[in-house]
Amino acid sequence: MKFLTETPELVQSITEGTENGNKKYYIEGIFAQAEKQNRNGRIYPKKVLEAAVDRYQPMITSRRSLGELSHPPHPNVNPERASHLIESLTWDGDNVIGRAKILTSLPMGKIAKGLIDEGVSFGVSTRGMGSISERSGVKYVQDDFQLNTIDLVSDPSGIDCWVEGIMGGKEWVFDATSIVTGK
Repeated sequence: MKFLTETPELVQSITEGTENGNKKYYIEGIFAQAEKQNRNGRIYPKKVLEAAVDRYQPMITSRRSLGELSHPPHPNVNPERASHLIESLTWDGDNVIGRAKILTSLPMGKIAKGLIDEGVSFGVSTRGMGSISERSGVKYVQDDFQLNTIDLVSDPSGIDCWVEGIMGGKEWVFDATSIVTGK
């Protein structure tokens, strides 16, 4: 399996209500897409992405669905770098619509909040593990794809300025229970 990251679309930031007198910050929008070749040249078949999102739902329900500000060069989520908590992932056609709360009391959440306050737009990017097969020059993500999280990433102005999917040239080997090694 390879370490996979994707950056499909922009999300909107919104504020609503208050929490201890402070505004609550959220992002929402398209968090992942199926059946469409992305900027990394990959296609996530809908059945593959549906299964991965379904397997991720217990993380959302148990409020362990943390995401980070920027992609780290590994598949594990580090709570010390958490910037948001994913609250929902639902389907609209081939799009996964997500909503996440910005964790404004944590260091990375404070940065995300500050960027939102300054009018910076965010993209989102999936982070997971899985295999890829190639047919006719197109890379297809396979049934073993495991969604680890969805991170906040910056939105470069050039369409070709997105981070490549295999981060830092590292290849992570995954055996059904744990990460074995990073090469």
